[in-house]
Amino acid sequence: MSSMNPRLALFPLSTSVNERGHLVIGGCDAVKLAHDFGTPLYIFDEAFLRQRCREFKAEFGREYPNPRVVYAGKAFLIKAMARLLKEEGIGLDVVSGGELGIAQAAGFPLDQIVFHGNNKSNEEITMGVEWGVGRFVVDNLLELEILDRVCGERSHKQKILPRLCPGVDPHTHKKITTGNIDSKFGFPREQAEDAVTKAMASPNLELAGLHFHIGSQLFETEPFLEAIDFTLNFAAEMKKKHGFELKELDCGGGFGISYTIDALAPPLATFAKALTSRIKDGCARLKLALPQLIIEPGRSIVGSAAVALYTVGAAKQIAGVRTYVPVDGGMGDNVRPAMYQAQYEAVLANHVNKPNTKTVSIAGKFCESGDILINDIMLPETHPGDILAIPDSGAYCIPMSSTTHSPG
Repeated sequence: MSSMNPRLALFPLSTSVNERGHLVIGGCDAVKLAHDFGTPLYIFDEAFLRQRCREFKAEFGREYPNPRVVYAGKAFLIKAMARLLKEEGIGLDVVSGGELGIAQAAGFPLDQIVFHGNNKSNEEITMGVEWGVGRFVVDNLLELEILDRVCGERSHKQKILPRLCPGVDPHTHKKITTGNIDSKFGFPREQAEDAVTKAMASPNLELAGLHFHIGSQLFETEPFLEAIDFTLNFAAEMKKKHGFELKELDCGGGFGISYTIDALAPPLATFAKALTSRIKDGCARLKLALPQLIIEPGRSIVGSAAVALYTVGAAKQIAGVRTYVPVDGGMGDNVRPAMYQAQYEAVLANHVNKPNTKTVSIAGKFCESGDILINDIMLPETHPGDILAIPDSGAYCIPMSSTTHSPG
């Protein structure tokens, strides 16, 4: 990898620069890919994806017996991704019937699926039961009742994990915070015990363990540790009062990635050591048997594996104010900057090693003033037809893409 442009550190590990000064990803000239397939174009590095899957298994496996890694499909899911996960021995969590359908069509083992969602429909619950998904993460009492009925009608016993709302501030953007008290997700403490007792009383449900997920793009371990303490203390109380045995502990995901060179995420080993140590210490303190640990990384597996390519248009210079560099995509394929001010870096894929000389803002093509992909980034002089490459585009871009302003 060339050392001339520090932003290349944010690209997949296979990234290099060829003799023409073009960005090369997985041995492929990114400029040629843009010309051959058109832009916007998302390029995924398969080798990097596989490496990240193996890294999660290795780092958590080094610290804890038999951990289970379950990929959060909401970050990015197509049939090829599902097949890759199957080959790497990684589970899959889905949040809709559509994602479940992708998994089924790809031949993914359905007993390795965890079915999430804060408002699953009757049809989705029935589909999950009839198709034999491994676990449901139950989000509310109505879902518990529907699941109980559907399973009873089919003489089926379903493993479930109630989702707890631990009331933890994960120190991330409020729109990707999910474990605080004011959240649409999970059981608050006053309802969680009701969910446990009802599940334990049902002959159709197997209360396998507990689940929490506190947010996304997390750089700190302390919120995870607070959530682990809350969940283990709750499990110990339920054991004392109701004879509940915590067999599985699902700590969700949310491990952050490095989107900019001045905000680098901690190594995965930092999370693995901190979380597993807290679980082992907490179980020893509370006299609980060690549960199977489940983690659900999504962004941290796929986020840095993809690069988005755009074609540059004519720059608009406003003297003393700003220079806009428009591209042929924007919030239609990546709504994250408009939705919660996500920040990115970029390089010119056809001039990677040219010096950055101008401060510009990368503007999308959609009829919204908020359609700005990057505010105030230093780039070389741009010209119409240049190819702009934005790294870390693998998560929550394609899944949240839209047809805004497309022809009717």
